[in-house]
Amino acid sequence: MNYQIDGGNLPVLKVQLNEGEIISCESGAMSWMDDEIEMQTQAGGLGKMFGRMLTNEHAFLNTYEAKRAGEIAFSAKFPGSIRAVEITPGNGLIVQKGSFLASVGDVTNEVYIQQKIGRGLFGGEGFLMRRFTGNGLVFLEVDGSAHEYEIPAGDCKIVDTGYVAAMSESCRMEIRTIKGVTNVLFGGEGLFNTVVYGPGKVVLQSMPIASTAMQLYQYMPHPSSN
Repeated sequence: MNYQIDGGNLPVLKVQLNEGEIISCESGAMSWMDDEIEMQTQAGGLGKMFGRMLTNEHAFLNTYEAKRAGEIAFSAKFPGSIRAVEITPGNGLIVQKGSFLASVGDVTNEVYIQQKIGRGLFGGEGFLMRRFTGNGLVFLEVDGSAHEYEIPAGDCKIVDTGYVAAMSESCRMEIRTIKGVTNVLFGGEGLFNTVVYGPGKVVLQSMPIASTAMQLYQYMPHPSSN
């Protein structure tokens, strides 16, 4: 299996599958493919299907198998980046809902529940994320540009809400209240930050859809109230 990412800020993941190789994705994610590749839709069990629905993802997954060598492509839904992250046993990945694009190999996809209520209420990533474990590649769709950091044990990265796209399962996420009344009222950063503790990798995104939508909303015409 070989892949390349083209398209700049409107990226497309192009995967060249050899005979017998398989790639999985959410239903509706495929953009185009060669005739040598066949699709099969599956739920993967009621529990997994329900879990995907809870994270606002499609209930079904599609698998594409190459009967002969051929290419399949997946386009990003929003201007941004596509990143490939390797998954190995004991080195899983926690992914923000909506960031999963496709996976190759023996990769398990399940719901990851934030253990503390404050993380879901104020962290911007929500209660429910996705966890990928096993052995293979996970392709992420990142809003804006992607920035990867390796956080050592005992250190952390302070992130504005919504900017965490993914992190190693060895990382820990907490919510920190911004200190100082003046900072809260006039700092423009809100009340809370997300803090990601190492050891592990974190993938940050520069243009979260929710933040971008709020910026665009300010410039949209609104009907005057009568």
